Amino acid sequence: MKKGKFITIDGVEGAGKSTQIAFICDYLHRKGIDVVKTREPGGTDLGEKIRSLLLGLDNEGMHSDTELLLMFSARNELIQNKIKPALAEGKWVVSDRFTDASFAYQGGGRLLNLDRISELESWVQGKFQADLTLLLDVGVDIGMTRIESRKSKDRIEKEEREFFERVRSVFIDRSKLYPERIKLIDASQSIEQVQQQIQLFIEAL
Repeated sequence: MKKGKFITIDGVEGAGKSTQIAFICDYLHRKGIDVVKTREPGGTDLGEKIRSLLLGLDNEGMHSDTELLLMFSARNELIQNKIKPALAEGKWVVSDRFTDASFAYQGGGRLLNLDRISELESWVQGKFQADLTLLLDVGVDIGMTRIESRKSKDRIEKEEREFFERVRSVFIDRSKLYPERIKLIDASQSIEQVQQQIQLFIEAL
């Protein structure tokens, strides 16, 4: 059986990930491909419990190292119990966020040492990586405006503008470091223009 492909979608708040993930899953379904959709943090029963800890407003005093370790704990569950088994069955997996988000949010946003994050990545993932990462890039001001309409913001969404500027900067740096895997897409374009680019990258897989 042919192994499936693993696609991740990332970007700052308000980049339009949810809309494009729905498009990707529908596109792959129409191609006759079995798709498993998941998200980070979360995606498994245990992972969703960790997600509630990470994003809950009652945990605002959480130490940055604790946040990072919880992210990788949830990620390990997701890789071992959902992503790898699905890929082995020939299914494609589409994930809302993955490890690049830890470098951007905990490394850039929280100012944690990127080398320490790399060590955790090696320990949890080994050489396992996404086949394709679609990085939806949008200016922080645009992103913040887009999420203003959300009824309730989680612990991370409530961070200051400077936090998200650092997040975006690390995302862009990583797209330059790993151009074969990470495809930077201008998400300030129309939804249709973004989808045209996404379709080209997926067809290349």
